[in-house]
Amino acid sequence: MTLPLRTRAEEVAARFPPLLVRAETLASSVIMGEHGRRRAGMGENFWQYRPATAQDDARHIDWRRSARSDASFVQDKEWQIAQTVSLWVDQSASLDFASGTQLETKLQRARLIGLASAILMLRAGERVGLVAPHIPAKRGSEQILRLTSALSETLADSALRTEHFAPHARAIFISDFLSDLEAVETALTKAASLGVTGLLLQVLDPAEETFPFGGRTIFESVDKRLEFETLRAKDLRPAYLERLAERKDRLQKLAQRSGWHYQVHHTDQSSTQALLSVYAALERQR
Repeated sequence: MTLPLRTRAEEVAARFPPLLVRAETLASSVIMGEHGRRRAGMGENFWQYRPATAQDDARHIDWRRSARSDASFVQDKEWQIAQTVSLWVDQSASLDFASGTQLETKLQRARLIGLASAILMLRAGERVGLVAPHIPAKRGSEQILRLTSALSETLADSALRTEHFAPHARAIFISDFLSDLEAVETALTKAASLGVTGLLLQVLDPAEETFPFGGRTIFESVDKRLEFETLRAKDLRPAYLERLAERKDRLQKLAQRSGWHYQVHHTDQSSTQALLSVYAALERQR
């Protein structure tokens, strides 16, 4: 018996949670360029005619084009090779923070940009995989659903790992990078040894940039395990801003040494602009 229309519609809709809908919309706002490399090789798109050489098999000669000349010609195709993109989105509970009700949490924004970036790459015919939890790099619409599922739950362990890096791939690491950077440094060292290039995207709440606290303030960790109270929060601002600047400088240098890009994105900024920046950074590394 055919299921009622509403039941079937609900089953289809369940495959597209709000995160995926938003990521699809965001990805659609970015105009994709051609990903083909203008280089002779295997592919489906015609590039140019060239004179046949002794190394060319007779079956590759374009006889219609050759009939118009005294020479024989072969069609060169445009070389299009799908690359692998490894994605890591830090889904630690510590990112589940927003300084205002009008803002997305850092975790929500990181997931959105991460999934939208994956959709862009998959639409371009590339393979995309997730670092943690590990999802092997694949192509196709089903991969979008796998990535969406993995990026829809806060994980107890979303630690950055490198054992599944593909040589000469590209990668996107998205986090606030406010915790220990040892794992990031280890990952970038391994990436550099494999010829992997990519982007560090640091997602911060605007309050984390400006430290807009003055008098009595209680600072509490997201999991509520840590709490610190001060009567003169403004006295902490200079030291805090200095530490933040030092961290950004360290991330920038880590990226430069590894041949990566480093960018900062604030949750009060346009997610479209962030996605364009991610896309541009990866395109420069093709």
